Amino acid sequence: MSEHDDHLSPAQRYASYRKDKGHPVFRDFAAGFPFDLDDFQVEGCKAVEDGDGVLVAAPTGAGKTVVGEFAVHLALETDRKCFYTTPIKALSNQKYHDLVERYGAEKVGLLTGDTTINGEAPVVVMTTEVLRNMLYARSRTLVGLGFVVMDEVHYLADRSRGAVWEEVIIHLPESVSVISLSATVSNAEEFGEWLETVRGATRTIVAERRPVPLFQHVMVGRRLLDLFASTDVDAAAGFVREGAPVNDELMKLARDDWASSRLKGHRQPRGSRQGGPGSRNVGNGRRIWIPGRLDVVERLRRDNLLPAIDFIFSRAGCDAAVQQCLDANLRLTSPEERDEVIAYVESTLGGLPSADLHVLGYHDFLDAASRGIAAHHAGMLPAFKECVEELYLRGLVKIVFATETLALGINMPARTVVLEKLSKWNGETHADITPGEYTQLTGRAGRRGLDVEGHAVVLWQPGMNPRELAGLASTRTYPLRSSFRPSYNMAVNLVHSYGRHQARELLEQSFAQFQADRAVVGLARQLRKAEDALAGYADAAQCHLGDFMEYAGLRRRISELEKESSKVRRQDRRDDALASLEKLKPGDVIVVPVGKFAGPAVVVDPGLSEHGHRPLVITAERQGRRLAMMDFPTPVEPVARIKLPKRVDARNPHQRKDIAQQVREAVRTLPLSLTRPRAERGPLDEDVARQIQALRAQVREHPCHGCADREDHARWAERYAKLQKDTDLLSARIERRTNTVARTFDRVCEVLEALDYLHDDEVTERGRGLMRIYSELDLVAAESLRTGLWDDLTPSQLGAVLSALVYEARRPEDGPPNTPGGAIAVTIEAMTRLWGELERLEREHRLDFLRKPDAGFAWTAWRWAEGQELDEIITRNDQTAGDFVRQMKQLIDFAGQIADAAAGTPVRDTARQLVKLLRRGIVATG
Repeated sequence: MSEHDDHLSPAQRYASYRKDKGHPVFRDFAAGFPFDLDDFQVEGCKAVEDGDGVLVAAPTGAGKTVVGEFAVHLALETDRKCFYTTPIKALSNQKYHDLVERYGAEKVGLLTGDTTINGEAPVVVMTTEVLRNMLYARSRTLVGLGFVVMDEVHYLADRSRGAVWEEVIIHLPESVSVISLSATVSNAEEFGEWLETVRGATRTIVAERRPVPLFQHVMVGRRLLDLFASTDVDAAAGFVREGAPVNDELMKLARDDWASSRLKGHRQPRGSRQGGPGSRNVGNGRRIWIPGRLDVVERLRRDNLLPAIDFIFSRAGCDAAVQQCLDANLRLTSPEERDEVIAYVESTLGGLPSADLHVLGYHDFLDAASRGIAAHHAGMLPAFKECVEELYLRGLVKIVFATETLALGINMPARTVVLEKLSKWNGETHADITPGEYTQLTGRAGRRGLDVEGHAVVLWQPGMNPRELAGLASTRTYPLRSSFRPSYNMAVNLVHSYGRHQARELLEQSFAQFQADRAVVGLARQLRKAEDALAGYADAAQCHLGDFMEYAGLRRRISELEKESSKVRRQDRRDDALASLEKLKPGDVIVVPVGKFAGPAVVVDPGLSEHGHRPLVITAERQGRRLAMMDFPTPVEPVARIKLPKRVDARNPHQRKDIAQQVREAVRTLPLSLTRPRAERGPLDEDVARQIQALRAQVREHPCHGCADREDHARWAERYAKLQKDTDLLSARIERRTNTVARTFDRVCEVLEALDYLHDDEVTERGRGLMRIYSELDLVAAESLRTGLWDDLTPSQLGAVLSALVYEARRPEDGPPNTPGGAIAVTIEAMTRLWGELERLEREHRLDFLRKPDAGFAWTAWRWAEGQELDEIITRNDQTAGDFVRQMKQLIDFAGQIADAAAGTPVRDTARQLVKLLRRGIVATG
């Protein structure tokens, strides 16, 4: 009996024992919590102990990781291994520290590409890419693996990296139980059905209730207004109910704001007052003040709504917000908290090189943190971000200005979440955030066990529509869409492991194909109905004298031949007509074949142009018109010529009268057959005529030709033929939708065969190098290796050229790269030409995988490998420390792949030396 059961009566304790009798491990696990687990957590944990796979879809902060942590606990209790995977290194690091604290450092390991700690431990935290690479390499570490937890599994929708999740799920051994943890998605059942298809028994558990109720607000100036008219929270969900009316006061503010914008530019009435900074005049002389950041923090402090996360969607904006707070001498900590922060920061970041502290902005960071203020974004040094996360969890940092990357799984729940804007840069343009993004961001509000309620605050902006905001706030789910597609590296690894045929079948098991197949369910239903109708039509067309469908086919073939022949004749005549118009000259008298202006006319202007021929004519009936091709279904030839005045004005009635008289005089003596308009009908092609004659003979000889009900049967047969044509089109649509992933795989394999990386069912020696390169530009790297582009480079030069295959500018407007000259420039230029050749090969096979190499980081990589100091590099390139370290760690990881792929070439040793050169200073410690 555990302490957890002490508060229960004897009868309740017995009932609890009976209930958990079949789940002894879960019973012990649950006893370690100071509170009762929610029903969805209990259900998920018991399913894991039963040996099933589990998909848990629950709101941010609902506690779904408890199910993943139970898998860890069960693995340790049953002497099996558990891998806990996450999409980002920061989340892996955080989870590693959590599990070490619970189970001890000897039982927990960490693998993130650039960090290896206790990799053979029974519990290993890793990024999903690391596990994918282990599966392809058939690593011995997989022996004894019983459970894989896939945290933030909805990340498989990510356009650039999402395919990794599906690769892992498909390729894990059948004996491994997969525990998938997802944000609330509207198609969780569909995703769970796919997991069951590829993994076996899988329990889908959807929890839509927030453990801490969430209230929505809009901040207008210093006023905090409720978004909804009702503050009643749906007890079953933890949100204001969907469809709740919007606060009338906000709607009135929006109307006044709209009216104000309509009056913008008009002169203000004499005596009216102009709004001050940060304000906007609205109707009746009122002002809407745009909230300032200091106003926001002060209001949250006054209402006891700290700690808070203020999402700004801009790195520069986050740093500027911290600076604004420092400039205003804002302090949110007590003296004791201030001392605790300083002690923690100095002990945590003290290991960084002292020479680099100034360029890293350490002293400003320490000053802000000691006041309870910090930023959190990808441009910060990872060590600084981890410091912020820990101080926030300890309650020492009260306000964090963050970009949306913080919302991805990192454990930093807040009492309040603030959104400064409802749009963000998506890599291509500024776009409105989606309901799913809004839910993910605001879901951090409300700390379980610490807060009675959470609060989401959106700052008022000019032109804001409260109804649209209410729609964002009430749409709490979003569909999970696969982004999976087979890459070159994936193809060679799959063919090597399974052979081409089995690899193709494996890819048809992807979630992407599963969704595509489900999308054609409606089309397939239509097809089945059409096929049933076809059978009915065929029955109705039956004839007691013979095969009426055969007879109808003969008649239909005659009709088709006549139509085809007529169409060919029309096209031939149209081409002839076009050629005849090109020969016309002013003064030629022609006979317009058809139309309103049919009859004799004189050409005033041939009207030849690349957009079509439209001759200007004056007719014998005194009309001046510019004709079109439709007036010439047949060719025309001059039947006479007249002399025109030097200048002809077809709009002048007197001139038209004189010219029309000349036209009539010119054709008066010609035979009537030449001057009468007609659309010629050419003869049938002799071969077609013979075919039609033969078919008509077969029709007359067919037994069904003499049937008294022949035409009645014929109507049903025609309906059958028309529906059959529609059915064939529907079948083609279904065929295009199904096997889409496998067809892409076929095209990828065709490219690899053309380059001799694959040969039928075998990976060639050349292809074995590609198996070790997990890069977006994998094929460019493999071809660069094969052609010896990198053979003569020094380690630092190699670092510069490899960076062009790893780095990609965040924004297209980023300036031209500061590329080193000499061998580096020559090699990058050669790699770019190589990319161009591969891109052309891709286009031939209807693929579009490879982007152009980007030399924007080449100078930085080269100088760092050469030993240059950090401040010189960052100052020269105007780069943040976080971006610098992240890019360097990606480059180190890629250089390691190249070393593995370059066996038997001079590049292997060069790449290994490069890794040692790059891993120094803050790249090694930060």
